[in-house]
Amino acid sequence: MSLITVNENCIQCGLCIEECPVYVLKMGEKGPEEAVGANCNGCGHCVAICPTSAIDNAKAPLALQVDAHEFPKLNPQQAEHFLRSRRSIRNYQNKPVPRELLAKLVNIARLAPTAANSQGISYVVVENKQLIEKAAEITIQIAENSPVRHLIEAAIVGYREQGLDSVFRGAPHVIIAIADKNSPFARNNAISCLTYLELFAPSLGLGTCWAGIFEHFAAMENSPLPNLFNIAEDKMIVGAVMVGYPKYSYKRLVDRQPLDAAYIN
Repeated sequence: MSLITVNENCIQCGLCIEECPVYVLKMGEKGPEEAVGANCNGCGHCVAICPTSAIDNAKAPLALQVDAHEFPKLNPQQAEHFLRSRRSIRNYQNKPVPRELLAKLVNIARLAPTAANSQGISYVVVENKQLIEKAAEITIQIAENSPVRHLIEAAIVGYREQGLDSVFRGAPHVIIAIADKNSPFARNNAISCLTYLELFAPSLGLGTCWAGIFEHFAAMENSPLPNLFNIAEDKMIVGAVMVGYPKYSYKRLVDRQPLDAAYIN
């Protein structure tokens, strides 16, 4: 069965051929066709760019695509406000997030760009607060006997002496990104996917924060944390974010350090 199919609407403009990042297509007598030995990565550029909906790709079916012209684009000011208004949330309301909203978060995450469109990230959505608390305890236990203890001493002391959870910040949910252990792009892909998730979360009234302490100790060799979440032995944890309803709202867009950029002409 052919991967690429073209219908009578094709005007042979060649846009799909020019835009293909892995040179899968060439122009044939009746329009675009697959080049011999080509290996499509399923990015969907060919389907997305076609002005007449003439091309279909089994790896990126036309029937699953959405018309981009149906939605207005943000202007530069709106886009800047959208990006700057996202903040790392470290105080959460004591109430669970409905599963349908958590599902929307991970569904957006899967749409993020990945290296060579490799994707390969799957998710464990933790809804059990007691399991999250157990994971925090185990993380602190590992940290107490770790060579990098000095870097998170304040988190350990706060947890042991004051009951402060610096691992998950009392969040009602954690979303863990996992990938095959032999995946060369897994960590970078997870960062991209979870960033999409974080940017989308405020539109649902949710807040997020990267669970960096947990990530570090979950990725250690022989860490018990993957087993706690029933993660298969051939998989590894490559990212994690805490999720919940923010306890507080922010009134201002905070500035960052001055821009440091070089322009080479």
